[in-house]
Amino acid sequence: MGYHGLSKHDHLVFECLNHNALNSDEPLPQHFGYLHKANPITGNLTKDEIVNGFDALVETMRTSHVGDGPAAAGMTFLGQFIDHDITLDTTSSIGTRIDPRSIRNVRTPALDLDCVYGDGPEASGYLYSKKHHGFMLFGRKDSPLDLARNFEGTALIGDFRNDENIIVSQIQGAFICLHNILMSHVADDNETAKDVRHCAHMGVRKDVWDHHVAPRLKGFEEVRRFIRLHYQWIILNEFLPAFVDPDVVHAVKKHDPFHDKGPIMPAEFSVAAYRFGHATVQPTYKLKRSETDHKLFDMLGFQARGPESDIEMRMFFDHSGDKAQRALPVGTKMAASLFELPDNIVGAPLDWGGFPIKIDKAKKLGLRNILRDRTALQIPSGQQMADKLGLHRLDTPSVLKDHHIDKTPLWYYCLQEAQEKGGGRLTGVGGSIVASVLIRLLKLDQESVWHVRDFEPWSGFGGRDCTMGSIMQWVEKHRDDIPHRKDLWCH
Repeated sequence: MGYHGLSKHDHLVFECLNHNALNSDEPLPQHFGYLHKANPITGNLTKDEIVNGFDALVETMRTSHVGDGPAAAGMTFLGQFIDHDITLDTTSSIGTRIDPRSIRNVRTPALDLDCVYGDGPEASGYLYSKKHHGFMLFGRKDSPLDLARNFEGTALIGDFRNDENIIVSQIQGAFICLHNILMSHVADDNETAKDVRHCAHMGVRKDVWDHHVAPRLKGFEEVRRFIRLHYQWIILNEFLPAFVDPDVVHAVKKHDPFHDKGPIMPAEFSVAAYRFGHATVQPTYKLKRSETDHKLFDMLGFQARGPESDIEMRMFFDHSGDKAQRALPVGTKMAASLFELPDNIVGAPLDWGGFPIKIDKAKKLGLRNILRDRTALQIPSGQQMADKLGLHRLDTPSVLKDHHIDKTPLWYYCLQEAQEKGGGRLTGVGGSIVASVLIRLLKLDQESVWHVRDFEPWSGFGGRDCTMGSIMQWVEKHRDDIPHRKDLWCH
């Protein structure tokens, strides 16, 4: 009689300690929830008519004409990396209705880089060197910049999804490499080590470090917090303004538009608004300045890669006036390649409560987003969220009206706002949801950069001019400086 997806312990907490959380507006922090309310499918349309209507909407998005948006290309994949840091739903599936408040978020709902560090060297020892305490395994003899892997080629990382493609894989690798470089400086106890310690201790009482951090872990914890603070600063000052209307970001910083007792990880964010990144993916990318373009799905991960696939970070992140490739603008157009997902990603038709959805439709990423919304989690429509926020409603796209559908799925609505009002950035409903969730995660974490009022990025990363590009350039410059680099390889 337990709720789908819940262990007996979770069931006990829900029923006995949380006063039946599924009927509450305050789900547990480790579970998803609604910002608004469920939005079930109503009316007399058949499943075939509904699917055809949504498919027609998605087809209006297909484009072979790609243009440059305001964000650097790497920001799309940094967004994927951030998503993997804060959400992992292993329960819901397209076609099966499930209350999000019964879905456990496997990732910690905090911008804490647990996708890199796991639970640290004591609890996630498979990520760390036994020979050099606090250092992370990284690279192989035949590919020094690849992720550490087991004999089957599976990456040894905190979140398996960060090996999905070679771009996000190398962002993951860059954070691991950054950690090891800084650990080397801490081991040498040089000037950089002093800077790391000073930064890491900001906003945390000395007795907390002395009483709660084991002496053998002090250097590791100092490096981890140093990196976390800079990562959070990048999210707040570079990532959000790249994809969200800066006026919306500023407004959310002053006042969260959603009540303080809402879910920490809303379904409206994870299933709809934050999936804006799908519309910013380019069909091809240059990995190095001297190379030709590579198709996105020719760069698949989940396998060992060679040095020929190493990327130059300057191709993906701006730095010192050197412009990287660009992401597509956030909007209602998507690269045609996302309408034909490869077989190793989608290899079978979908089933919606007994209604079959053929493989050619199942391979359309946009349609999958909408069907997950409407069939699995039934999140509010764009118009309903606009009403909740007191914003002017956008018209339902004519193609949906032609199919007798009068409410716009939230994912598409967020893209529509960006197209019509945001100049290639999320605004209105979409901007408010994305900014609210990420900023609230920082507010709820008492050790985050939000609460370090005097924080200024390290001078080695450029000080107040610190960007993702400057951090990546610093990593590329110093990654060969680790004295025992080869000891960290998985042979």
